[in-house]
Amino acid sequence: MSRQATGELEALVANTRLVLLRGDITQQDVDAIVNAANSGLLGGGGVDGAIHRAGGPKILEECRSIRATQGGCPTGLAVVTGGGNLKARFVIHAVGPVWRGGDRGEDDLLQSAYLSSLRQAVSLKIRSVAFPCISTGAYGFPIERAARIAFEAVSGFVGDQPGLEEVRFVVFSQGDHDVYAGLFRSDPDRPPRPA
Repeated sequence: MSRQATGELEALVANTRLVLLRGDITQQDVDAIVNAANSGLLGGGGVDGAIHRAGGPKILEECRSIRATQGGCPTGLAVVTGGGNLKARFVIHAVGPVWRGGDRGEDDLLQSAYLSSLRQAVSLKIRSVAFPCISTGAYGFPIERAARIAFEAVSGFVGDQPGLEEVRFVVFSQGDHDVYAGLFRSDPDRPPRPA
């Protein structure tokens, strides 16, 4: 699979490869990419806007159908559309929380967004999925805290899911990469390997 990225690290959890890389989430050649969506599912800025632009109008059309059926997607959950013009066959739209200081359930909602995305992936028999940093852009979630939640949620989930072969954390900035790299390097049971 083409990664088109730099600074890759790898760790093995059960039978799943966790991969950290800097790159463009819209260019990932995986079964599904995760969109850091808003509850309205109509696109927006940052990762959300980039995915909608790269994927074309088919993704927005499917998001509108979901809105018509269930009125959007609540915070902490995820819904799935096709990948439109993307290399990925599916887009999993995960709605993370807006940071409000950390005492309004933000950690639990962010963990739930990752786990809901992974459950969607398993239900579709997806073997590879790529995550961006959810909630750390305009939603203001501190990257160190968000990365730890993401890494722990994914690591804990994949141990029980033999079908997931690869989960990528695709980050945009060097600063975000450094935070995730620290998590990859901190667990002695999962030593990172350069990819």
